[in-house]
Amino acid sequence: MRTARIIEDGAAYYHVMTRVVDRRRVFAETWLLEAVRRIMRAVEGFSGARILTYCIMGNHLHVLLHVPERQYVADDEFLRRLGLLYSNRIFLDNMAAQLATLRGGGLNAEAEALKEEYVYRMYSLPEFMKTLKQRISVFYNRKHRRKGTLWEERYKSILIEGSEGALSATAAYIDLNPVRAGIVKDPKDYRFCGYGEAVGGSKVARAGILVAFGEEGGWDEVGGRYRQLLYVIGEKKAGEGGKEASRAGFSGAAVEAVMEAKGRLSLPEILRCRVRYFTDGAILGSRIFVESAFRRHRGHFSAKREHGARAMKGGDWGDLFTARQLRLDVIGVPAAPA
Repeated sequence: MRTARIIEDGAAYYHVMTRVVDRRRVFAETWLLEAVRRIMRAVEGFSGARILTYCIMGNHLHVLLHVPERQYVADDEFLRRLGLLYSNRIFLDNMAAQLATLRGGGLNAEAEALKEEYVYRMYSLPEFMKTLKQRISVFYNRKHRRKGTLWEERYKSILIEGSEGALSATAAYIDLNPVRAGIVKDPKDYRFCGYGEAVGGSKVARAGILVAFGEEGGWDEVGGRYRQLLYVIGEKKAGEGGKEASRAGFSGAAVEAVMEAKGRLSLPEILRCRVRYFTDGAILGSRIFVESAFRRHRGHFSAKREHGARAMKGGDWGDLFTARQLRLDVIGVPAAPA
């Protein structure tokens, strides 16, 4: 039986993740990764949502997304957004002409009905993901002369509190995916995650990360703080015998040993591992936020439950709680190098 997704009526933050069918590593070539990112940014612009950070891996995709309150979209803005998603100039010109004709004839209700055929897909997490997955599938199938589904049927989504603690921890978890997979040692060296794009100078990527930190300060300040969060993970301060300092992550054996000893990992240490709370926890944030969201979405949980917030196991999570008490494999060892 499927668990219904928790979707807020108004503005909210979500961590969403979707996998390729059979977990095949189809996104292996640079040009294809670039195309997926380009499509993702186009869908972002069309939808009115904002990507705080993301990571495109060989067989799955993570996005930390802010979906704002639904709002009225004026004609000029509507046409601009439509142009981000559709490249057919004739179609766009005809749409503009139809709107102008209807407005000129005082048929405002008809003009709004025409726009609504597309506007309903804006300011919506399900429509964002539907459009994103469809666009990537069509592009990939056309380039590889294939047919059929590209993605596993359902994407996962976690409701995230809009606080710096919850957003920055989730962002770091996402941007550390290529480090956990052994693709790079430094997330800045992976071009297809939000942090790597931001370090490369992308203004839109930097703007997203600034949102995760409350938009206080410029990139120099916030980028430095975020790098500290990413980089206090497993760094060797100095080599033995005066050798040059080296950087190495936690080995699978080391993490297993800590977990078997029931040791408590620090938050940076946890973020270096695969953590199911970020993909299966339903709601993540402070105790107050989780309890409030639990009450709003009471029907998603057992009638026997009296409270929503559950303490997170495996380490020192600070003020973060989840809505689901996961039992097995809460924290896994880093993946083997790809």
